[in-house]
Amino acid sequence: MVLQRWNPYRELKQMEDTMDRLWRFGNLQTFRDGSEDWNILIDVMQKEDDIIVSASVPGIKPEELDVAIEDNVLTIRAERKSESEQDVTYLIKERPEGSFFRALRLPDTVDAEKISSSYCNGVLTITMPKAEEKKKKQIQVKVETEPKAIETTAK
Repeated sequence: MVLQRWNPYRELKQMEDTMDRLWRFGNLQTFRDGSEDWNILIDVMQKEDDIIVSASVPGIKPEELDVAIEDNVLTIRAERKSESEQDVTYLIKERPEGSFFRALRLPDTVDAEKISSSYCNGVLTITMPKAEEKKKKQIQVKVETEPKAIETTAK
């Protein structure tokens, strides 16, 4: 048995999702209007020379992604359109539709001219190298072996 920290909000979310499925299955209106934005999950990692952002964007084609940086803010935008036909009634519909937007403020140490991105299996990876002049510089501390004597003229 695995111990798991209890989160009351998780149980409230599960109850909300259950109620939404009940309303949908009964062919009634859902509480959600379908036009709400959905968010993506991101991981931000820092290496010695790079900051790497990995974003989950399943079902989005790479050419439909809008990735930009302006005033040290990285933005990721896209839209997931409905794939359904007109005469289809959903029994369960959990995959969100609509637009998403994610903004992330970047530190001043990022070199915006050398940012690169890649897309593989629904994961967008953005690599942002740190600027050379902004990297941490280590200063060597010299140790003197003999303390210097202080001369005074006092008697």
